[in-house]
Amino acid sequence: MSPVETPRVEDLLRELAPQVLGTLVRRYGQFDAAEDAVQEALLAAARQWDEDGVPESPRSWLTTVANRRLVDGWRSESARRHREETASLLDVRGPGEPSDRDDALALIFLCCHPSLSPPSQLALTLRAVGGLTTTEIANAFLVPEATMAQRISRAKQTIRSSGSRFELPPELEFAQRLRVVLQVLYLIFNEGYVTSSGPSLLRTDLTTEAIRLARMLHRLMPLEGEVAGLLALMLLTDARRAARTDVDGFPIPLAEQRHELWDQGQIEEGLALVSRTLGTGPIGPYQLQAAIAAVHDEAPSAEETDWPQILALYEVLEQVSPGPVVTLNRAVAVAMVHGPRAGLALLGTLDADERMSHTHRLEAVRGHLLELAGDADGARESYRRAARMTASVPEQRYLALRAARLG
Repeated sequence: MSPVETPRVEDLLRELAPQVLGTLVRRYGQFDAAEDAVQEALLAAARQWDEDGVPESPRSWLTTVANRRLVDGWRSESARRHREETASLLDVRGPGEPSDRDDALALIFLCCHPSLSPPSQLALTLRAVGGLTTTEIANAFLVPEATMAQRISRAKQTIRSSGSRFELPPELEFAQRLRVVLQVLYLIFNEGYVTSSGPSLLRTDLTTEAIRLARMLHRLMPLEGEVAGLLALMLLTDARRAARTDVDGFPIPLAEQRHELWDQGQIEEGLALVSRTLGTGPIGPYQLQAAIAAVHDEAPSAEETDWPQILALYEVLEQVSPGPVVTLNRAVAVAMVHGPRAGLALLGTLDADERMSHTHRLEAVRGHLLELAGDADGARESYRRAARMTASVPEQRYLALRAARLG
């Protein structure tokens, strides 16, 4: 063994976690028990490897420890012998049997099973595929650890009772299940990029984990345009992270950000993904959002942003994936191309949409467009309403300041 730094151990464990879990679930067919055993093995490795160094074959080490924990957990000696015998048969993989790639894909699809609620899909994906502990996931979503533990336990019970097999979904279900997987990763990234509540605007642990999982999915499915589109969207958006807040964590809007602070490496990687995938197959919402992010990132300055192109892309996006958030963003593009009053007229079509009643963003955008239109009183009231509606402390401060500046 050779000593390594703790971050290297953590990165390695998160990379190996889904591989080891896939091996055990394929071997024994019991997702819930195998997942618990893998978590115990990860904790043991985190303690031992940090002190003694990483073993020569870390995956084998984890698999052996997790297998031992799993087998030791079964109470009946006869059941134990039976399962061990079964495992020895299943562990001999023939040429036509699943590969590690198939195991990893099956694990992702299992965690994002449609029988689970979106919060359960998020939690289970972060734990089983991301290798995060229950405590880390609870902290990420600002809920008590006991609550998150119950959520994960119920999710595993739901999968067990549904009789879902550890395999890729049939071809007829694949596209729908893939949409669920992409949505889960998208939600994880969004919660990190603009936290819904709490004292910080950003949660880099979540954005980093979402990008890591998206990279893994892209390696497993390199020809899927929407997988590449989602990864590109994350990279192009996260590239602006250093410019999004000031030294006190105060939000800086896109139009006021210093472009020289943007991560050019991430931008180049994201642009390459967009250029390789756009036009090569059916276009989807993540590819279109990535294309919009690319236009923003390619602009030398906010004043030189190609807003007509962004508006055209939003018009296509609204046809491909209509929804109030798309309309909200299109209203901003309309305002930048045709003037704030035109944007406000489009924004007014969302007032009766109940889906926008639980977010502050409609009032925040309205305040911005009213300010551009010269209506200081209306903008001030919209900013104040938006500030009251958000649970994010940085956004509350930002919106309250915008209102105060208007008198």
